[in-house]
Amino acid sequence: MDEPAVHPVGAAATGEPPAAGGGRSRELSAVLGVGGILTAISQVSIVPLLPDLPRLTGASASNVSWLLTVTLLVGAVVTPLFGRAGDIYGKRRMLLVALGMLTTGSILCALTSNIWLLIPARGLQGACLAVVPLSISILRDELPADRVGSAVALMSATVGIGAALGVPFASLIIQFADWHVMFWVTGALGLADLVLAGLLVRESKVRAPARFDVPGAVGLALGLLCLLLALSKAADWGFTSPRFGGLILAAAVILVGWARWQLRVADPLVDLRLARRPAVLAPNAAALLIGFSFYANSLSTAQLVQVPKETGYGLGLSVFASGLCLLPGGVAMVALSPVSARITAVRGPRTTLLLGASALVAGYLLRLFTSENLTMIVVGAAVVAAGTALAYSAMPMLIMGAVPRTQTAAANGLNVLLRTVGQAICSAAVAALLSHITMTTSVGAVPSLGAFQTVFAMAGVVGALALVAGGLVPSRDHADVAVPVQAGGPPRPGEAARGDGGRTGEQASAAATPVRATR
Repeated sequence: MDEPAVHPVGAAATGEPPAAGGGRSRELSAVLGVGGILTAISQVSIVPLLPDLPRLTGASASNVSWLLTVTLLVGAVVTPLFGRAGDIYGKRRMLLVALGMLTTGSILCALTSNIWLLIPARGLQGACLAVVPLSISILRDELPADRVGSAVALMSATVGIGAALGVPFASLIIQFADWHVMFWVTGALGLADLVLAGLLVRESKVRAPARFDVPGAVGLALGLLCLLLALSKAADWGFTSPRFGGLILAAAVILVGWARWQLRVADPLVDLRLARRPAVLAPNAAALLIGFSFYANSLSTAQLVQVPKETGYGLGLSVFASGLCLLPGGVAMVALSPVSARITAVRGPRTTLLLGASALVAGYLLRLFTSENLTMIVVGAAVVAAGTALAYSAMPMLIMGAVPRTQTAAANGLNVLLRTVGQAICSAAVAALLSHITMTTSVGAVPSLGAFQTVFAMAGVVGALALVAGGLVPSRDHADVAVPVQAGGPPRPGEAARGDGGRTGEQASAAATPVRATR
């Protein structure tokens, strides 16, 4: 197979004038970054409230758990669909739809205590998971090449920043105000970001001349619903229950049929031929593994420090104090964003991914042996968060360096989807371990120290597998942050059809030369 020609990442490097210079590029990055942080906050802000929601809503604990499950399901389904729709119909348009759904869902949650209204409202909030891949694609299209790396690194880090801020933010509101205030705040912030995005974000001219694959969208949605529903409910139903096994089997059958359809259709929802290239497949495998490894840190830290002191290892901290233990990790992710961008510029995104995965492993080794000391718990959690920041910032750059510009949003959406699947698998595994390896206390059964150490060992092993996946990314010259364009592919909008894929000889020659992405 002929090697594809390449052109560099970033608007300026394509031969087009930069769409966003100086101050406006900073404003654009800030508005999109706020959207990413709100996305993560909306996902985790409900967590501190879960123990009290049965009393507050009059619903059973199993029904209340759907407030977390539904955001996972909707977010996972919507992300690849909105990504592909963004490539075809416009990324700005789909970004505004996602932010609008976040705002609407937040306001509906603020207005009701009825569980059967809260669940669909939380589903609307879950749709905002598509904000991050859409924003990364917009930054790639709008910013000059020398700003793309740092902007994408910060955008990728917003997921961890929001997750670190979300729990203490929600805990503080719950402690001093009515719980509905939490949703009023996220609704107001979502509305403000929606308005600013409408004013500052311009629609990209980069479009995919294709039809939206409706059968592929339905097949992917059904397959993911079966898979993620089984994983998210595995701890409640049991891994040997007929419901779990039936859903896993249904997911396998549906997704195999979906994959066969994607390989046959002219305009697939996900280009599996492109996705199976090592340059795309390895970062996606790393996304699945790092999503698993990082999420174990978030799930276990707050629970670990809240364990009663009578266990001999617990610290007995409050919900709010336990949330604060995650804040240094959020700060580390912010601080490392420009560092990761610089590493990528000098050594390439593959090196950044390997450093991130290595930090994950080191962080869990630290956590494995220091799970009884508050300072070391916070330090270990921060090291894991730092590794995640490096890895998350590298994956979009690797993806964008391996797919055509007209598939950027869809490809990044698939990468974020795999992170979400990794988190769902992690959630099921951690819940099973912490609920089965327990000890008895005056307040009932709580996870033993061995349970948490098993979680950290498991997450460290998965982090090591992510390191292996990163090592399988094809090595390029460290200056190459380039995007393949299939030879003979369809012309870009506004270009005449030519045998060279819609480019003049000079353009094709320039496109084939990787350009140093200095910062």
